[in-house]
Amino acid sequence: MSRTATRLRITEIFASVQGEASRSGLPTVFVRLTGCPLRCTWCDTEYAFHGGTTRTLDDILAEIAGHGLPQVCVTGGEPLAQKGCLTLLTALCDAGYDVSLETSGALDIGAVDPRVSRIMDLKAPGSGEADKNRLANLDHLGPRDEVKIVIADVDDYAWAQQQLATHQLATRCAVLLSPVEGRLAPATLAQWIVRDRLPVRFQIQLHKVLWADARGR
Repeated sequence: MSRTATRLRITEIFASVQGEASRSGLPTVFVRLTGCPLRCTWCDTEYAFHGGTTRTLDDILAEIAGHGLPQVCVTGGEPLAQKGCLTLLTALCDAGYDVSLETSGALDIGAVDPRVSRIMDLKAPGSGEADKNRLANLDHLGPRDEVKIVIADVDDYAWAQQQLATHQLATRCAVLLSPVEGRLAPATLAQWIVRDRLPVRFQIQLHKVLWADARGR
């Protein structure tokens, strides 16, 4: 899709601190695209499923530039559900930003600009969407990328252990495990990880610690 023809439906653009993955704590501009084909049981961004505003690529880039930050995270919803997302990612890289993409792992990541760090979910059974995992995506992952698994209970944790072993995930990229808020105590997940010496990073969503309402934060 050409740059001039690119239109994207945007839920929000805002500056905050990154709440997840290895960039946690870094001031970042977030570009939240509208729409998602998944319906995870623990989703906290249902407001991005519908609505939004259709905007030109140049308009989006101008607003991002106005925030004056080098880090940009393209998220959703599921950003790759919009064809123009690939063009946006490349344009951001061309502009010199350090770009990350938060994606569900259900859609093909192979065409994403290689300069982008892909933060890809593997959906555990507790999400209700484990059958949507596109395992072929694992072959595209490298040292710049990260896999995130959200854990709701001990069964999800056992599933994550299996994925780590079966696909040798930790040899591909960084792997992050995080608890579902209100369903699994963070300390419990941390204890499991230490007990089993898993080659992963424990994380909690920093933005939820800082602000009660994570929208626009």
